[in-house]
Parts: sequence; structure tokens; C-alpha cells
Amino acid sequence: MSLKALGARVFARRIRKKINKWAFDPIKTQERVFKNLIITAKDTAFGKDHDFKNIKTYSDFANKVPIRDYEELKPYVNRVVEGQKDILWPGKPLYFAKTSGTTSGAKYIPLTKESMPTHIRAARNAILCYIEETGKADFVNGKMIFLQGSPEMDEKNGIKLGRLSGIVAHYVPKYLQKNRMPSWETNCIEDWEQKVDAIVEETIDQNMSIISGIPPWVQMYFERLQQKTNKTIGELFKGFELFIYGGVNFEPYKKTFEKLIGRKVASIELYPASEGFFAFQDNQNEKGMLLQLDSGMFYEFVKADEFFEANHERLTIAEVEVGINYVMLVSTNAGLWAYNIGDTVMFTSTSPFRVVVSGRIKHFISAFGEHVIGKEVEQALKEAAEVTGVLINDFTVAPQVNPEDSELPYHEWFIEFQEEPEDIEKLSLEIDKFLRKQNSYYDDLIEGKILKNLKIMIVPKDGFKNYMKSIGKLGGQNKLPRLSNDRNIAEKLIAIIGK
Repeated sequence: MSLKALGARVFARRIRKKINKWAFDPIKTQERVFKNLIITAKDTAFGKDHDFKNIKTYSDFANKVPIRDYEELKPYVNRVVEGQKDILWPGKPLYFAKTSGTTSGAKYIPLTKESMPTHIRAARNAILCYIEETGKADFVNGKMIFLQGSPEMDEKNGIKLGRLSGIVAHYVPKYLQKNRMPSWETNCIEDWEQKVDAIVEETIDQNMSIISGIPPWVQMYFERLQQKTNKTIGELFKGFELFIYGGVNFEPYKKTFEKLIGRKVASIELYPASEGFFAFQDNQNEKGMLLQLDSGMFYEFVKADEFFEANHERLTIAEVEVGINYVMLVSTNAGLWAYNIGDTVMFTSTSPFRVVVSGRIKHFISAFGEHVIGKEVEQALKEAAEVTGVLINDFTVAPQVNPEDSELPYHEWFIEFQEEPEDIEKLSLEIDKFLRKQNSYYDDLIEGKILKNLKIMIVPKDGFKNYMKSIGKLGGQNKLPRLSNDRNIAEKLIAIIGK
């Protein structure tokens, strides 16, 4: 074992002890974070408007600070963007993470000198927990690739702005710089397809040990490598040991990845967002990701099925339960307050607190009261694929409310396959079976002949890639919604498929 690998193992043990200290004292940890946030921000414009100086308890906070999404927080954010100080957090932010919103246009999420280090530490700690658990550390001597957005940044009123993954690229530790790929020049390429081709050329003869990125875009990279070499990724990169991913559920891609790689590779799931690095997988044998309770973020939760009701209850981690779908709210040391990030999560454990991302509060299908969520469609497709042996590239689901020929409405599944299955009807029935098992409302609607069984629309190779390209969201941090309650994506896909 090299000195570098040995040092990583020693460091990993030390960090794991620190993590366990707060992970198994969660209530006090969150109380400490909460008090620090309120005290630090009491003299900001937001703090004064919401009487922070008289907030002593969480109950005070819940009474004085309403839940907001980006649109509702935008008047404050706009003042920060204009260059004003002490608005949401003391001083000015270091950066804005620029993301694309649906109703807001561009969204500017502040990153401060207090919040920025938490993004870096969480990603580092995820790898260290893997090392501590498995004892494997030799991969630190190999090359590591992070498929991410361009690190080039613009400036707005003296504050730099860019994509989160590009901003984070500026913080790669010096001891990893020699191992890190691709080159700075390649990372700055904006066109995603050109960028992937350039990454292929740079990495094709390297000893890649860690590969990280959003699954569909990593899959694109793997496919380009395979086309160029006629080798599996495992043959090409014999030292490839660890796949690190986030953004979307890996399960629908898992079988396809195993085929492309030619063997199984360990993986670590991350839960990063512009608003904060919320969780990471800290254990290979436990379901869910460890919620980051000691990273300058205070969490609240609202039951998803009550969220749009007037009198919904806001809960702290002391009150959550395993297996319930919650909307997650955060107050952070970047100046977000009772902020609805739009994600829904479920706890898989409360000792320590681990979560899985179950979907988006705005991404569901409930055209008939079924309230089908992302986690359910992903699980149904995963189980159906295992039964039928099909390999999935990508998929999305939409309701068909007004079908032709007076037939019953149904859910329409748009699926891109590695190879088109021989019996598409069997796959449809299997997906329906597993979805009905999970969602009793959907089951009742099928049983009561309000809905008919789902239909599959086969998306040709690269169909989803072409769709994402058509809306300017190819590659990087961009993700295809798993399901929609309208036909907007469906109609655009049909137009592309019809070409």
C-alpha cells in the first residue's frame, strides 16, 4: 500500500469519528445549528423583517418565518444580486450558483464563505467513509474524473456566478490536482457533446479509478468510449473501482451500467444541490444517505400529502418517521430561510438520520387523484426490468387524459431502451403490476376502470438526448423529470420521435 493510500485510511478513521459524534447526537446538533443561524443573521434585512432578535425557540421561528420557494424569496435575492450587503446573510455572498428555474427564469442561489466549505467537505467525507468502511484506498493513486459544468464564471455586481459544479471545481484540493481529470481547458468546453468527445480523448489511455457524474451523462461518456475501443469500461480502466453519482436515482441505469462496465463497481450516492450539500451515502450496506446535520443547515419537513393544505404542520427531525414522504425545507448559512427546495424525501433510518430522495413536490401525476411520485415509478420500472431482463437508457411518464377513439385515459411511459424488448406488452403489464402494488389510489383507478393499463411509447436511441438538446439542457447538472402532471414534455418528445 502506498503512503498516500495509508494516509487516506488514517484520515478516514479520524473523520468517521467526527461524523459519528454529531450523527448520533442529532437533536442537540440541529439545535446548535439553529441558534447559530438566528444569532448570526439577526441584524440582516431579513432578520429584522422577521424579528430574529425575539426568536428563542423553533416555535417562534415557525410562527415568524413562513415557508418560501425561490419566487417568494426573490425580492430579497434581487437585492443581493444588485450588490446590497447584509440582506439574507451578513455581508455579500462569495458566489451565485446560477440555475434555470421553470417560472423564475434564471435563479441565483447565494454561496457564502460559511456555506462553501460544507459543499467541499461533504464530497470529501463521502469518499473517506467508503475508505473507512471497506479498507480500500489504493484507488487514490489512480485518475479521477468529475463530469461537471464549466468552471468559467461571469460576474454580477462584484459577485462571481456560475454553475455549482463549475464553482466547486475551483476548490479541488491540491493533493488531488495531479490525479484529477479532465484538463481545465476541456472542462471549459460549453458544448456537451464536444466536451464528452474531448474527455474521451484525454482519458482513453489513463488509469481511471474514480468516475463521478449524473448517470445519464456518464452513460453517454461510457458509450463513446466503447464505440471508440470496442472494449467494456472495465477492460479499458482496469483500476476503475468507484462510481460516484447524484442528481437522479441510479437504479434504473444500474443494469445498463453493469453491461457497459462488464463487471460490478462500488458506488456512492450524493445529494448535492445549489442550496446545500444535504446528504451522502456513508455505508455500503445501509439504504439511504446520511443527512448532513452539522453543516450549517437547519431542516424542517412537511408531509407531502398535506403540503398544499392551508394548515399543514412543520416538523423538525425530532418528529419525523421512517417511510413517510416529506417536503424538505432548509434554513442555511447562505441566507435561505424555511426554503422549499422542491424535493421530497423519505427517511430510511432515524438513528442515524438517513434519507432517500423520493421525487419533486411539483413532479407527480395526479390527473385522477392517484398522486404517483417519482420513487414509485422508478421502483416499478426497476422491478419490471428485472423480471423481463430489459435494459433502460432513460424514461419519463405523463398522463394521457384525452385519448383518441373514446378509450379510457392512461399513463403514458416514454422509454428509451438499450435494445428494444420483444414483448412490450409484457413489460407494460409488469410495470403496472408493480406500480399498483405501491400506490393504492392508482390500483383503485385501474380496478374501477377509471384508468386503463399504462402504455409504452418507445423513444428511439438518443431521443432523450435530442430532447434535452432542443431545450438547451444537454449535459452538466441537467436532469430529465421522471414524471409530469401535464403533457408538455410528452408532446415535445412525440414531435422529436415523429421526425
